[in-house]
Parts: sequence; C-alpha cells; structure tokens
Amino acid sequence: MNHLSCWQFIQKRLSAGQRIMLLTVAASAGSSPGRPGFKMAVDETGALQGSIGGGIMEVKLVELAREKLQKGDTKPFCKRQIHRPDAPRDRSGMICSGEQTVVFTPLTKEDLPAVRRLIGCLKKQIPAVLCLYDAGFHLLEDRTNETPYQFEARAGAGFIFEENTGFQNHLCIIGGGHCALALSELMSKLDFHISLFDDRPGLDTVKKNRFAHKIQIIDNYANIGGLIPHGENVYLVVMTLGYRSDEQVIRQLAGKQFKYFGVLGSAAKMQTVLENLRRDGIPEEYLRRIHTPAGLHINSRTPEEIAVSIAAEIIAVKNG
Repeated sequence: MNHLSCWQFIQKRLSAGQRIMLLTVAASAGSSPGRPGFKMAVDETGALQGSIGGGIMEVKLVELAREKLQKGDTKPFCKRQIHRPDAPRDRSGMICSGEQTVVFTPLTKEDLPAVRRLIGCLKKQIPAVLCLYDAGFHLLEDRTNETPYQFEARAGAGFIFEENTGFQNHLCIIGGGHCALALSELMSKLDFHISLFDDRPGLDTVKKNRFAHKIQIIDNYANIGGLIPHGENVYLVVMTLGYRSDEQVIRQLAGKQFKYFGVLGSAAKMQTVLENLRRDGIPEEYLRRIHTPAGLHINSRTPEEIAVSIAAEIIAVKNG
C-alpha cells in the first residue's frame, strides 16, 4: 500500500516535536476487517490518520496507543486481536470471526530522517522495504521482497514485519474521456497506481485529470503494446473513442497477462468487436478473459456511475 498521507501526518507531527504511535496490521486471518499493511498513526492528543479495520477494536487500540505515548513507553510490541466473543483471550470486541495482529511502533524525532526518506521513495516510486521489529523501525531502500508482507513472531516478545512500500496494484486506462476521468478519481482513493494513455493532444478531460499518476499522449494506438506493463498486479481498462481503436488496442495486447482486462462499451458494440477479433484469428481463450461490457451490471448511465461499476468489478477480481 502507498499510505503517503499517513506518513505525511507522521512527518508533520514529528517535525513539531510530538511523539507518534504507528499501528500496523502485520497478519490477519478469516473475516478480519484489518488486512496486512493497514496502517494508522496516532498522536498524544488522539488525532489520527489511517485505519487498521475500524469498529470498537480500533477505538480501543487508539486509546491504548494514546496511553502508551502519554506514559512515554517507547518499546514496540504486538497485540493480537480475535474477533470472536467466545475467545478465551485477546478479544477485540468484534464478532466478525477472524483475527489480526497489530504492531505498535513508537516514533520520535530521531525517526524523522527515515520517515522523510520513505516519503521520498513513495513520491518517486522508488522500491523500498519497511521493517518494523521489536527494536524499532528502519527502511531498506532500492530493495523489494518476493512477497509484499512478511511477519514472524519470535521467542518471547520478539517479532519482525517487513512490507514492500509503494503501490502494489497498477491500473492502466487506455482512453482519456469522461469515464476515464471519473474512474481515475475513484481509483485514486483505492491504492492503485494509475497510468492514463490517449492519442488526442489537448483533450479537455485529460487536462482535468489530476488523479492519474502518469499521463502519456501517444501518436496512435498501433504501438501501444510496448507501453503497457503486464502481470498479476496490473489491471487494464480500455475505453477509447470508438470500437475501431478498441479493436486495435486489444490486438496489440493479445497474449499479455493481466489481473483484469475490461473493455467499455454496449453489449451490441462488443459483440461486433469480438466477432471481428475472432475472424482475425485472436484466440478464443484470450477473448474469454476480457470483461466486457466492463463493470458490474447496475444499469449505470453517467460517467460516475460507470466508474463505480468498473471499480466494483476490479475490486471483486482483486479480492478474489
């Protein structure tokens, strides 16, 4: 996850000489509201940024963090939370049946240089690993672990949690019209790195798009295949000006693997597009993986409603 706003909150408080408690979900199981990587920063007054799952559990842990800060307790620790009322210990007060482990990491002004480096890595998309352990916190720059999150509870009260920083998921939007603008705004709140591609210089909706992290105007869609990343963390939505350019993009990307591949358009339009592609030899196995018309069927009409339907479908695919 990116969590830039959380780290900027921490930087501001530490710069003012305040102490901060960083709460991080290190592990979870079952129907837990908090998932690995979820973060919350709490200062001595109870002001906070972020979330570790919400509910009564979060309220209690925020109060615990405040108490530790006010007492000057500087030792990191883990707290297990079981979301069942019949649990013999570590009950969270919630009944959703899962469990999670939260790491409490006190931060002081001495941690400010590392926090600033982390913010720099997040802004510049430089890979790094955040390490939280029973002795404190540090950052390993220009490094990425094979798995996004690693947690190990050691003998006694020892533990280590490592997290790949930055965006774990990437969304590529091809076509920069009204629906792309609405989708960019919505997905920017969902921890996706957003890349936008269009072949129309000076397009008003592209100029208004301050939500995409990368905007690239290309000569035409005939060469877009080499510009689009692919893999299990890449989500793709095609919404160009017309069906001919949609077909061109799909042909360019044939054979590439994406976590999600959606194409915007009516059922009638997409039937024509798919028939043309089949006739041109695009394998049926590839075409079956395309979500089209893109988005959940909620009778969406406006660009904003269409964006909600596509975002919901992407979330459903992401979360399995």
